[in-house]
This record gives sequence, structure tokens and C-alpha cells, in this order.
Amino acid sequence: MKNITVLPADTYTVINKTMLNDKDKKILSMLYQPIIGNTAVSLYYTLLDDLDKQEVMSDDFTHYHLICTMQLKLEDIVVAREKLEAVGLLKSYFKKDRIQQYVYLLYSPILPAEFFNHPILNVVLFNNLGKKEYEKVLSYFKVPRVSLKDFQEVTASFDEVFTSTLGTIREVENDVRDRDSNDLVFHNKIDFNMIIEGIPESQRHDRCFSEDVKELIQQLAFIYKLDTYAMLGLIRNSLNEKGFIDKTLLRKSCREYYQFDHAGNLPTLIYNKQPDFLKKPEGDSSKWAKMVYTFENITPYQLLKAKYKGAEPTDRDKRLIESLLIDQKLAPGVVNVLISYVLKVNHEQLKKSYVETIAGQWKRLNIETVEDAMRYTEKEHKKLHKLVNDKKDNKTTNKTEVLPAWFNQEQSVVETTDEDIEVMDNILKELV
Repeated sequence: MKNITVLPADTYTVINKTMLNDKDKKILSMLYQPIIGNTAVSLYYTLLDDLDKQEVMSDDFTHYHLICTMQLKLEDIVVAREKLEAVGLLKSYFKKDRIQQYVYLLYSPILPAEFFNHPILNVVLFNNLGKKEYEKVLSYFKVPRVSLKDFQEVTASFDEVFTSTLGTIREVENDVRDRDSNDLVFHNKIDFNMIIEGIPESQRHDRCFSEDVKELIQQLAFIYKLDTYAMLGLIRNSLNEKGFIDKTLLRKSCREYYQFDHAGNLPTLIYNKQPDFLKKPEGDSSKWAKMVYTFENITPYQLLKAKYKGAEPTDRDKRLIESLLIDQKLAPGVVNVLISYVLKVNHEQLKKSYVETIAGQWKRLNIETVEDAMRYTEKEHKKLHKLVNDKKDNKTTNKTEVLPAWFNQEQSVVETTDEDIEVMDNILKELV
């Protein structure tokens, strides 16, 4: 909307797409304001105040109303509005008429857990606040963890409290208000018109740039900091004989382009550790807790390098890690558990299809913490082992099962090997 001139007489209507609570106000002031500034947050609240008593939809206002209410120039209000749009708090719609009309849709801020795990917002917040202030803000939103190891759950279930009776079934309305946040959008990162014009029709298929391919290009452009011109050259080199883009080749080309400009390094995601808010509280000195601590406080790259006995991991394995973090959006500590588990049960091989199958399952199960990942692999491995043993003839088979390194003696399974302990101890020494 940068080419549209907003005039004081232009009207606007505010529509509330969400339900805000007091916690949202804290999120706005502590997490969003350091990124978008107090003027943008003030505009958000002003638009919120314009809503009717039911907080659903406002009357028609002019932008002159905003000028008077906020005591700002209209140009400053437009800049503040664009900042709200950029971080997903506002969507704007425009209709040209005798008097130009706007519709502003208000959205909730995302929850703190999403914010601190967001690959963009979290980094910008850290850079804007600095390490000391960032840690203060992070500590405010942390939830104290209580160990329930020795407790038994006695929560009543729904059917224990209520009984079913005959009644009337009513269809749920589709337009009932709900908490609704908005995704970040990258409109102007890549100019696809320029890219399409830059590739002769004889070299590309008509359906070359499907929506999923465009999304991949936008993601790669962001991750590897590529502009339209650079991406055009890489796409040309990734076209196959049928005129379609070879996604694997495009990924490889983008990665190599980035490495050439950054002294062989990959994007920082594979060097990230588990976010603090997803870590286990300290204090437990058991072997299990030490393994959790290790997985939480090393990067996937460090873990993989340790498995290589200090040698540089192959590009193939680094690309696989990168895919787990970027495409599957798994947390770094969870990726560590997945890598360690697969290497242990698959003869020290990271088979791509096997890893991605597990990663997809964990993502659907919303596994975010190291402990959840470790306990899930333990449970699944036991089920698999039982299934295999049930099919074997007990008279001819007496094999010892290979188990993940974090299985302990109390669970009557194989303990961590000396080799694993040595590798992990070396990693921990590097962290001190």
C-alpha cells in the first residue's frame, strides 16, 4: 500500500478478528514494542478503542480522527500502521471511491512461547534489547517447572462428572469470535515477475512457478539473504529438462551461494541451542538429567561433529539437520535427540527418509522439549522391540537390543556406553 496516498478525509472501519486479554497487553508492551515502537502500539490501542461496545466492529471514522486523537502527523500514523501490518497485528484493505475507504482487521499478538521460538521476531527482539534486557523479559514469561515424578494424577475426566442425556443438537456458528493471530507475510522479498521475465519461455514450463515452489523460493531467499537478481541466476541453474525447478538442486545452489559469501558457514540455525523457555530446570544430578542438559546445551552441529569424532560432518548430514530446523521447525534440542536416537538404532547412519518420517511424526505430536523427545523414543522403542520379539522364535533368538544412550539401569535396559559418555563429557567441557 506504499503507492496509495492516505488523506485525512479517507474513512476507515475497524473489525476485531480476535479476543484480547490482559496478558496480551503485556506481550504487546514487552515483546512487540521494542520491535515496532510505542507509536505503533499506541495506534493498535487507538483502533481497539474505536470498536463498539461489543468490541466487534467500529463505526466509520476518518483518518482526521486519528490525527486528532493521537496528536500525530498522518505520515507518522501510516508508518505506524505499516509496522503493525509487518508483524502480523493488522491487515489493511482498501477501496477506491469518491472518498477512499479502508478496513482494518485487528489480530492478537502471538503467544510468548511462539514468539521466543520464532526465527525472526525472537532474533529482532534480542538485537533491539541486548542480552541483559532480553534475559529479563524472557524470565518474566518463563513458567516455573514443578517435578511431578512422585505424584499420581487424580484429575477427574469429563464422563466421570457429567452424564449424557437426550437434548437438541445445535450447529456451531462459523463466525463466532476466537483468538486469532496473523502470520508474518513477505510480499516484496522476491519479484516473481522479474524472475519469470528473466527466464525464456522455451526454458520453463507454464506451471513452473506453483504456489509451493514460490513459497520455497521465498523461504530460501529469507534464510540465505538472497535478493531477486541472485535468486534468478540460481533458479536458472536449477531448471530440469522439462522446464520445472528441481527443488533439491535449488536448495543446494542457494546453500553453496551462501557458503561462498560466508566463508563456508551455513545459516546460524544449525548452530542454535534449545531455547531457554523449553529447557528443564536445573538441580537434578541423575544421569538422565545430565543427558537432558547435554542435549539442551549443545547445537545440532556440535552433536553431529562429536559423533564424527571431531571431524567436519558431511554436507549431506548438515543439510538434513538444516531441513529439520527450517522445514519441520523442530527445536534444536529435539533435533539432537532425534539424531542421537537414529544413529544409535540405525548402525550410525542418518537415512534421510527414516529421519524425516520420525521428524514429521514428532511435529504432529507437538514435541518441543528434550525430555518429551527422550521419553517418546523410549516408549516407541519398547513397543517396537516387543513387536519384533513376539515374531521371533525364542528358541533360536537371544539377541541383545541396541537402545538409546539415555536408557538407564532403573528401566532394566542397556546403560550409556563408555564411548557415549566420553563424547558427551567432551562436549560439556567445551561448554564450560
